[in-house]
Amino acid sequence: MKKYLSHILPFILITSFLNAQSFDSTKEYQKFNGYFNFYFDDKTDKIFLEVDELEKEFLYVYSLSSGIGSNDIGLDRGQLGNEQVVFFRKAGNKLLLVQPNLKFRALTQNKLEKKSVEQAFAKSVLYGFTIEEESKGKFLIDITDFLMRDAHGVSARLKRTKQGSYSLDRSKSAMAFDRTKAFPKNVEFDVTLTFSGNPEGAYIRSVAPNPSLVTVAQHHSLIELPDDKYEKRVFDPRCGSYPISYYDYATPVQEPILKHFVRRHRLEKKNPGAAVSEAVEPIIYYLDNGTPEPVRSALLEGGKWWNQAFEAIGYKDAFQLKILPDDADPLDVRYNVIQWVHRSTRGWSYGSSITDPRTGEIMKGHVSLGSLRIRQDFLIAQALMNKPFAERDDNYQPMLELALARIRQLSAHEIGHTLGFAHNFAASTNGRASVMDYPHPQFELKGDAIDFSNAYDTGIGVWDKVTVAYSYTDFPNKAKEAEGLNAILEKAQADGLRYISDQDARPMGSAHALAHLWDNGKNAAEELEQVLMIRKIAMANFSMDNIRSGEPNSVLEDIFAPLFFFHRYQTEAVSKVIGGLDYNYAVKGDGQRAVSVVNRTGQENALKTILQTLDANKLAIPKDKLNLFPPRAIGYGRTRESFKGRTGVSFDALSAVETSSDMTLGLLLHPERASRLIQQKSLDKNQLGLEQVFNTLVNATIEKTHKDPYLNEAQQIINFRVLFHMMNLAAHNEVHPQVNAIANESLKRLKTRMTNKGSSAISSEMVRRIDAFLKAPASFKVIPAPKIPDGSPIGMDCMN
Repeated sequence: MKKYLSHILPFILITSFLNAQSFDSTKEYQKFNGYFNFYFDDKTDKIFLEVDELEKEFLYVYSLSSGIGSNDIGLDRGQLGNEQVVFFRKAGNKLLLVQPNLKFRALTQNKLEKKSVEQAFAKSVLYGFTIEEESKGKFLIDITDFLMRDAHGVSARLKRTKQGSYSLDRSKSAMAFDRTKAFPKNVEFDVTLTFSGNPEGAYIRSVAPNPSLVTVAQHHSLIELPDDKYEKRVFDPRCGSYPISYYDYATPVQEPILKHFVRRHRLEKKNPGAAVSEAVEPIIYYLDNGTPEPVRSALLEGGKWWNQAFEAIGYKDAFQLKILPDDADPLDVRYNVIQWVHRSTRGWSYGSSITDPRTGEIMKGHVSLGSLRIRQDFLIAQALMNKPFAERDDNYQPMLELALARIRQLSAHEIGHTLGFAHNFAASTNGRASVMDYPHPQFELKGDAIDFSNAYDTGIGVWDKVTVAYSYTDFPNKAKEAEGLNAILEKAQADGLRYISDQDARPMGSAHALAHLWDNGKNAAEELEQVLMIRKIAMANFSMDNIRSGEPNSVLEDIFAPLFFFHRYQTEAVSKVIGGLDYNYAVKGDGQRAVSVVNRTGQENALKTILQTLDANKLAIPKDKLNLFPPRAIGYGRTRESFKGRTGVSFDALSAVETSSDMTLGLLLHPERASRLIQQKSLDKNQLGLEQVFNTLVNATIEKTHKDPYLNEAQQIINFRVLFHMMNLAAHNEVHPQVNAIANESLKRLKTRMTNKGSSAISSEMVRRIDAFLKAPASFKVIPAPKIPDGSPIGMDCMN
């Protein structure tokens, strides 16, 4: 798309009722002239496509031009489907729409070798069209049914999310001609589709006016493929980009058959020899013109940060951000778009793209930003600020500024994905090295006051300049490109920059000790100490003055929720240090450490710190705050963002403790972590082992008592969660057997200790539960704690 972006003209729908048509049957049809000419018969509501060249590849893309509005269902306005290279092939009286298999190729001039690979692997025929008319080598086909189908899989998604069984109702569906247009290099079809069915889920009922009839709009694009002048760039696992991969069977035997290339926009200097040059075609993004202020200005400002990275590699104004023209369609491939998307609940924002599957060239970047994200950031700021509405109700500017600061970063983050860049969840170990990390707001303590001035960064990061340099640096001497690319990565390594992406950063199922979501700092444990102190001070300051006059206390409870769970993401980070690894995406000869285990001191410090989140003194809500939260007011019932409990209408402070402690224990005693502790102890007898973790955990929780009855009951709630998670490891069938053995032995020792304590009700109940477990461990299931309110995507925000 880059080669036509600067030539974008205002949309002109070229239609005519010409007598001189190519086909006799179309003389009275409305004609659309474009990349494919097509006709509309308003008497039968049929669309006819003119095909003038067989076996010529083009791109077919389906998408949603209007969605359902539920983050949980996941069918958003502007959501792109899969792009597919296709071509028309004649077979008897049919034209078949064929999708070749581009995963397996033979890039060679030997036609027979190419054909042998094509015939070896399956291809897909997407549709078969009866030829309505043929004239002078051109074919007319009826594509109405092809357009009026559920290409995007709406009914399947509704079924998969347990919302009910729906089917397309053609009687309530029709073409949408306000978004059906023809252009020289692409044609766009839009259809209104209604799905009828029996609604079974709460999500669809919450967003559809009549959940038995769900109407969306699907979009179909037929697009000319880019020319062959785009130059692919080799992917390196250290480069921070997303790869496109395929097998080339024409590769010499001594070379790898699997090829990897980065995804990127086409970008070339007008003057390749100049230190600074404008681009032949700049990368231009367009912001949804329906975005309100002050969000609009914040998104524009944050998105434009990327030009800093392009300037650093010698481009002038190579990345630009503008407002989408009023008459432009966000799904038109000629526009890179940042779309403002509304849903009934907060949810992920994401960056998608239309990419040429043959080469990895990004033809269209498409960002979807959830409009409720900024409100969640505002809520977090409102919870942490000290009496923001004590003097007046219009003192919202401090909270708004923090929320807008996050929106600027979010704009840059999602645009980064559409430029071809992956997450870097180790960037926070280098300060704020990348907008492609997930940033937790960085608050600071100044005495007993919380300082918000440095919550989010205000520009592109040093790692982002590395990724742009790797993907977009112009190398006039192509023979030296590989050397130049490696030099970029070696310099980043020498500068101490770290890069670790999604699969190694998630809190469950990954082990990297430095790659985390929503964390800050080089040392996760030290940062958790800071976060817990901020949480303590903010809870102490929390009062009726955190809401405006006239708002019910039920609102105050919901504002308090993100404050109470403020430590959740840094806790995730600390948990990964225990049994954690430090590794890189190393390649031979780069000198990087491949993998090492976190040292014992680091793991023990992490364990000591995370146990603070299982201490009622640190975890429990201060007693003097509990009178702020009465039963919910009419019209303000609990939502998925609210605290859950076991006490009916009353606010359940003990369940809040149970929920939070269960979160910590699910991380600390994760089965994979337990097995890693077995392995690391076997390799180094001086390392932290699972038995020490159990002993330290029990001593810090079950052996702890408090004089204050409220804190003591909160601690007992925590202690029972500890017991349940120990039982879980004792019975788990996907851990090393040594984990089962150590967990069972720890339970037996705990039983003895509880028995020796005497006949207190709590001790007796723990003994009873341990006995029941030991008799029938296979039937054990962890009793679920009250569900934690929605968290990630924090602020709002992952997914990522």
